[in-house]
Amino acid sequence: MQRPRLKDNKGRVPFEIYQIGQIPQATILQMGKWLTYHYLVGNKDLAGDKWGDIFAASIGGTHLGSPLGLADVVFDTQCWSTKTIKATKPHNTDKVRIISGRCSPDYSYGITDPHEDIQKTGTAVLSIFNERINIAKDMYEPLRAVILIRNFESFEFSIFEHDIYRYVTTEYEWRENKENNLEGFDKSNGRHCFTWQPHGSQFTVLYEVPASVIKFKVKQPPVLDFVKTLEQVGFDDSWVTII
Repeated sequence: MQRPRLKDNKGRVPFEIYQIGQIPQATILQMGKWLTYHYLVGNKDLAGDKWGDIFAASIGGTHLGSPLGLADVVFDTQCWSTKTIKATKPHNTDKVRIISGRCSPDYSYGITDPHEDIQKTGTAVLSIFNERINIAKDMYEPLRAVILIRNFESFEFSIFEHDIYRYVTTEYEWRENKENNLEGFDKSNGRHCFTWQPHGSQFTVLYEVPASVIKFKVKQPPVLDFVKTLEQVGFDDSWVTII
């Protein structure tokens, strides 16, 4: 749906390169090209930073050298947190666990024993994450997560987006699991939403893959011929200098 027209929102005009979940086919084609090139130059898999480079190149945006809050890639006033995970069958994956950085209640709030009051610790973890959202939204709006599910052996991929919004900390109940990690559950439906690991302070968000997910497959690139590739770039022995 279009953004509603209101009398008091004249000063708020968030820029959207496209509506959420409606990534243009031309952009997916660009991703396919960059993923193929990434493989051809010798990479057998894809790290998060490189996915940020590919997504930015595909939309004509900028991959920030250092994230601003949760903002990794920006285009005009819009930004994305770029994440990628590996899966055996990307086209059949319906849930993903996304590592979303480190949240340290000790550093931020002085909570030295996270197990003493797990509700307080869980609230602190979400408050830290919310602050990272605030930092990004101070500069950019809207803020989305763009998640690539990948398999570089079958060259199958799925991509989807989620709006990133501040969490209402009172809406979640925290429990300890058998590994002594804390898990956050939505009080309204019991859904497992977050996991936080006291050792290392790693914070994970659990996403359900939406119906708007885009599934695509890229033809397996050929292996580059050693001699022909060197000829194409004009290599000769003068490129090697023995010192």
